[in-house]
Amino acid sequence: MSLTYYDVTVPLFVKTLENLKHFFEKGAVHAKSEGLAESTYLALQLAPDMFPLSRQIQISTDNAKGAVARLCGVEPLRIEDKETTVAELVARIDTVISHLKTFTPEQLLGAAASTPTLPYFPGKHFKGHDYLIEYALPNFFFHVNMAYAIIRHSGVPLGKVDYVGELTLHDEAH
Repeated sequence: MSLTYYDVTVPLFVKTLENLKHFFEKGAVHAKSEGLAESTYLALQLAPDMFPLSRQIQISTDNAKGAVARLCGVEPLRIEDKETTVAELVARIDTVISHLKTFTPEQLLGAAASTPTLPYFPGKHFKGHDYLIEYALPNFFFHVNMAYAIIRHSGVPLGKVDYVGELTLHDEAH
């Protein structure tokens, strides 16, 4: 079985965003139990020059929805970055997951031939394959990883299973 562009985008983004939601909410519960204000939790960061946790969530969702849309040649779903609470950020994750589930494998059949553009590379475009492999996937996972690291660094007992989530395992044939 060959993997398609659909296989390595929509289901992967959905699963990872579901995992992000899980450990983000777990962090929020922990922060509250430690007496940390919600605004302080959302402002956590690993270094002074990096984005805070709330922005990591926004960028992760932007990358997922934007990547699939660009590879399909459609305009990405617009969501303003105005969330200030855990509930609003969880709703954002849920919105993006629901939106991603509307895409079909057929919509991504021409992804390799697509020419995605990004506003911060004026006058330039990617080839679909290069965009997915060199930019979209690494950038998505970078920001999900940063959210995980920020939450873990704040003392939340997270492990690899929180990040990776449930695995699809099969019994060995005897």
